[in-house]
Amino acid sequence: MVSPASRSALCRTALILALVAGGVPAFAQEQTTTQVASNQAAGEVVLIPNRVIYPGEMIDTGALKPVTLLPGKHRPDAVATQAEELQGKVAKRTLLPGRYIPVAAIRDAWLVEQGAAVQVYFIAGDLTISATAVSLQPGAAGDLIKVRNTDSGKIFSGTVMADGTIRVSAS
Repeated sequence: MVSPASRSALCRTALILALVAGGVPAFAQEQTTTQVASNQAAGEVVLIPNRVIYPGEMIDTGALKPVTLLPGKHRPDAVATQAEELQGKVAKRTLLPGRYIPVAAIRDAWLVEQGAAVQVYFIAGDLTISATAVSLQPGAAGDLIKVRNTDSGKIFSGTVMADGTIRVSAS
């Protein structure tokens, strides 16, 4: 028989090992659809992977399952809990089943891939200059990336726009 003090020490040691090993287990239980609806209002529902999601893989809601946190367990800060936060995002590292999904472990999908031909625009009032360039880095909307002009070979930086073009500003 294990004493309550020994049991507490074992649980604490197991939690520390889980943290060191690369993730925190979601202290949760699976639930039905009606339980999801009733618990979402209380904020006790989290989404966890139901299979391994590998780095670079797009996260699909089919790879996630909603779970209700056990009584007395609180959701850690900076973990994704809603499908809208995760749909269309890409895993930056391996996401394991039954573990929380840290916000730092996901990113937006690239709009511009490294080595892809892109249109670059410089716009100042009525003046618009466009050129074709090759991206030297991948980037999502709003990212500042380096590109190489295909005509001159010059390397410069620009901001990735939502349509996949690059906007360059005067410096």
